[in-house]
Amino acid sequence: MSLEQYAQDRTRLRSEVIAHKQLRNVQVGPNMTWCFEDHITIRYQILEMLRAERIFESDGIQGEIDAYNPLIPDGRNWKATLLLEFPDPEERRTALEKLIGVEDRCWIRVSEMERVFAMADEDMERENEAKTSAVHFLRFELSASMVEAMKSGASLSLGVDHDNYRHIQGPLPAAVRESLSGDLD
Repeated sequence: MSLEQYAQDRTRLRSEVIAHKQLRNVQVGPNMTWCFEDHITIRYQILEMLRAERIFESDGIQGEIDAYNPLIPDGRNWKATLLLEFPDPEERRTALEKLIGVEDRCWIRVSEMERVFAMADEDMERENEAKTSAVHFLRFELSASMVEAMKSGASLSLGVDHDNYRHIQGPLPAAVRESLSGDLD
């Protein structure tokens, strides 16, 4: 879609994407949200970046596509943006110091199957010895039996098992499970 066309359709598309994301954003405890990405969410993000950066050239457009495409699930996995949300700057600073490694302790569980822990930040390291980042990118690889179970309506839970942040969310509502199941082959 050209940026001119996007400008005309932006209000409508924004409303559609917000409604779509309501089925894909999961609050995990009081300070963490997982935003499960897909073709719709990533397309919107790319269009917003092109608009904000006023990128019109083919090379620049391709650069944005190449940067965001790895966040689209491939049919055997889920990909999520993890957001650590602490509105107060001092609370955020202290929390991020205590949450080093939290991204590696995030998991999903299909029905009663084994937990699958996230592969995090495959593009670059997002923490150092002093603190973690407020944003991480997660990938959850599913076995064939997990994919089949999800397609058949299996329950889905997720959580975090970190010394300073332990929360379980689930089983998730049917509408969320169905939305995420649509990402699977």
